[in-house]
Amino acid sequence: MIELAFDGNIPLLSFAGDVLNTAIYLRRNLPLDYSISFVSVVGSDELSQRMLDFINTHGVSNRYVSKHPSLLPGLYAINTTFDGERSFLYWRENSAARTLFSNGFDVLNNFDVIYFSAITLAILPEAVRDHFLMWLSNCDKRIIFDSNYRPKLWTSIVTARHYVEAAWRLTEIGLPSLDDEIALFGDRCEEDVILRLNTWGVNLGALKRGALGPRAIGKMIMAPPVFQKANLVADTTAAGDSFNGAFLGSYIQHHNTADALGEGHRCSLAVIAKKGAIIPLE
Repeated sequence: MIELAFDGNIPLLSFAGDVLNTAIYLRRNLPLDYSISFVSVVGSDELSQRMLDFINTHGVSNRYVSKHPSLLPGLYAINTTFDGERSFLYWRENSAARTLFSNGFDVLNNFDVIYFSAITLAILPEAVRDHFLMWLSNCDKRIIFDSNYRPKLWTSIVTARHYVEAAWRLTEIGLPSLDDEIALFGDRCEEDVILRLNTWGVNLGALKRGALGPRAIGKMIMAPPVFQKANLVADTTAAGDSFNGAFLGSYIQHHNTADALGEGHRCSLAVIAKKGAIIPLE
């Protein structure tokens, strides 16, 4: 999406979104012999071209991003409070991205691993959403999912529960946030969240718990990492997305959950210490 933020009264234009953010931080945490692509639909306008250039500049392939002849990208405006918490205003009801997979899912045959979120599901028309989950259930890909729950994107919490549960049941590596899971499914505590996900077949990944640090999903780690506290919180935008990218970058290479938790947490701390979803590479 197009991101509109403010430095005082000066508007700042950039590009971001949960899956794209994760792809960029994953790119930064994997060797170059791994190929990472973003799959979406943008417009045929100047801002869409700038978005494609932005994606490519960060080392993520835009080869599989289609251009819609008339629709435009979604837009959001971000407001950040003095303690780094953010709120958003969205204009995306008629975005080009909502036409994703309108011509089927053949594009996904090019990949070994597919990462998506509940935002991906929420913006798709119901029929496409159903076919997407059916396609995933019959494919031979590794499925990674983050349940990023945004109530305003769904017609009802019942609908959201139905589709997010269906996605969890297909997931090999899960990257949920504790607050999202409790808000959507009404769990009493993190133990309930872990138990429910395990029951649905999610036995690998990380439960993001904000300042508490992440917790492994699946078998217990004998010596869990000690997570550093945040010394500076300038902007919590992309805290979870950056964690996901660094966690996956570590785990895909080394298959060590404890190390991956630490890498994800360190990346997230670096991101929230600066303004914006995508911080400078250095």
